[in-house]
Amino acid sequence: MKKRVVVTGLGAITPVGIGKDNFWQALLAGKSGISKISRFDASEYATQIIGDVKDFDVTQFIDKKEAKRMDRFTQFAIAAAKMAFADAGMDLEQEDRTRIGTVIGTGIGGMDTLHEQFRTLFEKGPGRISPFFVPMMIGNMAAGQTSITFGLQGPCTCVVTACATGTNAIGDAFKIVQRGDADVMVAGGTEAAGSPAAVAGFCAMKAMSTRNEEPEKASRPFERDRNGFIMGEGSGIVILESLEHALARGAHIYAEIAGYGYNADAYHITAPAPEGVQAAKCMAMAIRDAGLEPAAVDYINAHGTSTPLNDKNETLAIKSLFGEHAYKLAVSSIKSMTGHLLGAAGGIECIATALTIETGMIPPTINYDNPDPELDLDYVPNKARAQAVNVAISNSFGFGGHNATILLKKYQA
Repeated sequence: MKKRVVVTGLGAITPVGIGKDNFWQALLAGKSGISKISRFDASEYATQIIGDVKDFDVTQFIDKKEAKRMDRFTQFAIAAAKMAFADAGMDLEQEDRTRIGTVIGTGIGGMDTLHEQFRTLFEKGPGRISPFFVPMMIGNMAAGQTSITFGLQGPCTCVVTACATGTNAIGDAFKIVQRGDADVMVAGGTEAAGSPAAVAGFCAMKAMSTRNEEPEKASRPFERDRNGFIMGEGSGIVILESLEHALARGAHIYAEIAGYGYNADAYHITAPAPEGVQAAKCMAMAIRDAGLEPAAVDYINAHGTSTPLNDKNETLAIKSLFGEHAYKLAVSSIKSMTGHLLGAAGGIECIATALTIETGMIPPTINYDNPDPELDLDYVPNKARAQAVNVAISNSFGFGGHNATILLKKYQA
């Protein structure tokens, strides 16, 4: 018999705030976290703006010496996991850690480390490369270091599915608990790709907005004048538990995670498949997995990247699946405020979706000034909305044709 799985802890490190409460209040206020790139001279770059994490003091979460042996993406994951465990009120000393696992993914991994070590190699030679280069850079280290930090000996793995990573990680962790392979899972995504090389790479693809003089207005999902996404960084980590485990310890339950779908476009390395056909099937899989019908869904936390193709195709996918019900749905994209956190996007968006269900408040799509006549759904423009949400889905679609959707619903005994 499949176990029910609930969300009991939330940890967020984002461009609009650190910690669940700061993150959520910023979203409801419609606050943008996009600003000029400050970590390096971006004057020659086509895109000179980013959603970076401000005021992150790693020593609040990790010993200074240990932190120096971790890339920024791993630091973010451990810090977010610490916040998630604290939020869940879980005393690990009282838990069987062989029954607690970790699924934390990243889209790109240790870009800062890669950049710095390549510079060392070219300027000073191979003898000066750090012995920590490889274990700092490889993508699985966020999951590995998190399991080491907390002594978690259950299933431990890493997902790398580009921008679908965070959602795939949470979906995979959901299935691990559902089938009884663990009682608790730490799951989500992390990313710190704001290095000169990574930004230059995305600029070369011409995928990002060049609205450099108006950073806070650059990310405008579903809006007529959108012209590309904005890179972001951070981490979103959730604690998932079997319902019986959560009830046994009197945990606060934010929402129940009840469905997961994932598939592939099998179409193009960066462009989404026309008409959003596979994205629609992915959403349908998650809804079917939860034993529900499409009409049960109240809200979609959209992938909503602010690129011309994604927003059009996601809208077409929603219309294809939901039919007339598409016009009764609330659809919003928090990337309008946070930018696109790549592999971490699904993590912070799961947190936003859980809080939407918990609070009855839907975060807005800001910078929605001019409607696109082709995109005619309710995108919750510019201001948060008070609305009861019983069932919600969160979408993530990644380069390589990766699609992932999770379904969360209000917990009922």
